[in-house]
Amino acid sequence: MGAGHAHRLHRPGNSSVHTLPPHCKLAAVLCFVVVVVSTPRTAVWAFALYAALLAGVAAVARTPFSFLLRRMLIEVPFVAFAFLMPFVVPGPEVRFLGVPLSVPGLWDAWNVLAKGSLGVAASVLLAATTELRSLLLGLQRLRLPPLLVQIASFMIRYGDVITDEMRRMSVARRSRGFEARGVRHWGVLAKTAGALFIRSYERGERVHLAMVSRGYVGAMPVIEEATASRAQWAYAGALPLTALAVCLLGWLL
Repeated sequence: MGAGHAHRLHRPGNSSVHTLPPHCKLAAVLCFVVVVVSTPRTAVWAFALYAALLAGVAAVARTPFSFLLRRMLIEVPFVAFAFLMPFVVPGPEVRFLGVPLSVPGLWDAWNVLAKGSLGVAASVLLAATTELRSLLLGLQRLRLPPLLVQIASFMIRYGDVITDEMRRMSVARRSRGFEARGVRHWGVLAKTAGALFIRSYERGERVHLAMVSRGYVGAMPVIEEATASRAQWAYAGALPLTALAVCLLGWLL
């Protein structure tokens, strides 16, 4: 569980959000996302309040909004999909600048954009205020299956190793005058991917044998136990509980 690799999503700090136990933050973000997804899409004002709640958390965590917006670019493919909905979803139509748009499609696009953006923003805030190693400890504390936690741990630990291996292979190709310029070079790239897979698989075998020789029996030892007080749970629960009140009000109105 000692994956101590820093990640560009994480923004170090000592705010009250940063110091919360990781499993409290994980539970709070999960509950918040569930509440957001459960909110009726017609309650536009509710999504504005959710965004204000996340903005308040970002302000307390002293996380710049520019930092969050740059990291939220990962949702661009989903945004592109949402913009297609007004043109492909059947139903009554309205015209905007002479272009016919489906009314149900517009609501579907809004639904995807609003809920997707809020979910991504909450996840980015979680990653910005929590180290990767702490997230793994939080997942372990929440009783996630140990095998899944170990897989995530090894992904974090060896992701950079595999990336460096791929970079060295790329440098080796370029040093021999190779540049991928078209379809005719795909065969070389496919062979590179195959070689990278074989090297990664062999590395995994060596690591597993090294672990077994040191007493590994299928579970990693717990080096640090993450604990939380009632006050910390209450502090973390303020976000999802407030969002739940907004959601219930959205269904009633």
